[in-house]
Amino acid sequence: MPRRDTAVYNALLAAYTRRGLLNAAEKLFEEMPERNVVSWTSMVSGYTQNGMHVEAVETFLEMWEEAGVQPNELTVTSVLPACAAVGAMKLGRKVERYAKRKGHLGNVYVANAVVEMYAKCGNIRRAWKVFQRIGPRRDLCSWNTMIMAFAVHGFWREALALFHKLRMTGFRPDGITFVGVILACTHGGLVAEGKLLFNSMDADFHLTPRIEHYGCMVDLLGRAGRLKEAYSMICSMPVEPDAVIWGALLGACSFHGNIELAELAVNNLVFLEPQNTANLVILSNIYASSGNWDGVAQVWKLLKEKDHKKTAGYSFIESEGRMHKFLVGDKSHPRFEEVYRTLDSVTVLMKLARLENMEELESCLCHL
Repeated sequence: MPRRDTAVYNALLAAYTRRGLLNAAEKLFEEMPERNVVSWTSMVSGYTQNGMHVEAVETFLEMWEEAGVQPNELTVTSVLPACAAVGAMKLGRKVERYAKRKGHLGNVYVANAVVEMYAKCGNIRRAWKVFQRIGPRRDLCSWNTMIMAFAVHGFWREALALFHKLRMTGFRPDGITFVGVILACTHGGLVAEGKLLFNSMDADFHLTPRIEHYGCMVDLLGRAGRLKEAYSMICSMPVEPDAVIWGALLGACSFHGNIELAELAVNNLVFLEPQNTANLVILSNIYASSGNWDGVAQVWKLLKEKDHKKTAGYSFIESEGRMHKFLVGDKSHPRFEEVYRTLDSVTVLMKLARLENMEELESCLCHL
């Protein structure tokens, strides 16, 4: 083209990000002579949709703080899920205040994103306040987000109460709603009610249960110790069970010590995700708990053949509006020396506190 204006660049950016071609999008973004809020939003949205949450947050901050570009409603709804994914609640709160000043919270999509951000960051009280403020503008997504928030964090009574209120207001629940309420039953140990809800999907709402609903039911039955019933449900599924289904059964077997079904679950998991050696480690632990040391030896022999290596753990820490990633034994951070000095100081303080507590304990024991 003889002349590429910003609109043309933005159209190309949108096309690249929607197809997941982030490398091409990044290259094009760097070449742009001028960028507007649409350009920045395309990148933030593209990163978020492709699971690159840290990059989404960093790009948003570069846009907002360094380039001085004011986010619009779409930018806000794009960055809030990224904030939720990496636990950047301070930034999410700052974005919420900005959205409130600009009147963006009147948009139900923005408000729903704020609810989800607080919920995933663990601030259920704040999520509930935002949900209440949405009022009559709530759509099904609003209800589902809050029900799921309650369910995931163990507030099963509140989740089920909100489900019944949803029905009273005339909304028709969908598949996401039922994932939330069955999960709530799992946390509450309500097997009978969970089964009723699962059966009502088809009978009352003409919703065909999907694999995620079967996964919730296997988890519900497994946690309650009804492992044979959970396995029967897996066998009766109209679709092939995936790794999540077998993983739920394996987790239940680990808790209840069922070796036979654990072996069956692991055999399927080895086929479905051969690189995930964590499943074999769980089986080894089940063998060890039952005193089956031959089984433990066989598993570790298999792990050795697979060249089992533990994936390095890492943490995200939010500081002064920025996300910092730390690996185990990491020295790549520009302030790593300061970080380790602080950690050493904290370790010393913890040891001193432990000694003081031990002295208090010994003093108490002497007076018994």
